[in-house]
Amino acid sequence: MQKTTISSANFADTKPHYELLDGLRGVAALLVLFYHIFEGFAFAEGVNGAGSGIITTLNHGHIAVDFFFILSGFVISYAYDDRWKRMSTWQFFKRRLIRLHPMLIMGAIIGFMAFAFVGFERWDGSTAPTGWVMTALLLTMFMIPAVPGVPYEVRGNGEMFPLNGPGWSLFFEYIGNILYALFIRRMPTKVLAGFTVLLGIAHAWFFIGDVSGYDSIGVGWTIDSINFWGGLVRMLFPFSMGMLLARTFRPCKIKGAFWICSIALALLFAVPPVTSPGNIGISLNSLYEFACIAFLFPVIVWIGACGEGGKGITGKMNRILGDISYPLYIVHYPIMYIFYAWLIKNGIYTLQECWGAAACVIVSSILLALLCLKLYDEPVRRWLSKKFIKKQQ
Repeated sequence: MQKTTISSANFADTKPHYELLDGLRGVAALLVLFYHIFEGFAFAEGVNGAGSGIITTLNHGHIAVDFFFILSGFVISYAYDDRWKRMSTWQFFKRRLIRLHPMLIMGAIIGFMAFAFVGFERWDGSTAPTGWVMTALLLTMFMIPAVPGVPYEVRGNGEMFPLNGPGWSLFFEYIGNILYALFIRRMPTKVLAGFTVLLGIAHAWFFIGDVSGYDSIGVGWTIDSINFWGGLVRMLFPFSMGMLLARTFRPCKIKGAFWICSIALALLFAVPPVTSPGNIGISLNSLYEFACIAFLFPVIVWIGACGEGGKGITGKMNRILGDISYPLYIVHYPIMYIFYAWLIKNGIYTLQECWGAAACVIVSSILLALLCLKLYDEPVRRWLSKKFIKKQQ
């Protein structure tokens, strides 16, 4: 997820980038925000025993993270593949840390404040000790995940980063960046193609075969063995595919690309869950999500890269959406925690019962993202870039 994850541009960079892809990252971040609203209704139902706990709107919104991963691979390959003769591995890591880590720290702080707002109350109604919450804050800032059941897994829901759940995708994003710098970037294009195919086979085996038992691709948010290996495959396949797409991309002009891609993403996420009839041994729901990731997302990225993103109203939208996409992804979930606690306490399970509160969650998340971007993220990255990034890189 970089900016889900996900932009490679730094303030010191001068290489042009695909602004329309920035805009699509913002669209995906907004769809994640809407998806988590409906996740809250399902979660409240499950906690209160009032229903199945199954998400019924934007059911596949979680694969926006996989869209982030393919965008990340595309943008990183485009931005850095031709720089390695004048840039060291450590210089690359500095750039990525400057791009990603300031907002990660801010997300942890906001997550701590949101948990404090509800009195450090866990989902089971007990109270987490302040010392362990502070430990969770410190570990999150250093991207050290919590193993399920340890005292600093303070919410008791098994999350890798209990103060700000979406941090799990940044954990795998960092792994992807490390593997790119050390190994993947050295692969000739044909070798990268073969590597991507092998990852696709592993991805299909794991998810369509339903190794996790989740009946979806929604793994990686916790750090047990199934989720770690599943999360690693989940990241590496689209990440490598994005790099392969960047290396082989041949642009052409497509009018209305932003709207075509945005509508396509919304429609793909809104498809109802695909039920597997009987005991057929595979997950048809995961098969649908695999098809989105392996075939449809690359087409959307290709169309987006072929569109014009820097002109007129659409250009302004792309820049704004691109700017807020990563901050929005990072800061919105602590607000969701408060919203979920309110839903559970009041037994609210539908949008019709709380559309005003849901609207406040959406608006406050976007405003908080904008504030963090302008007052914190951009100034901090600008200062760090001037201090640590050489202009000739």
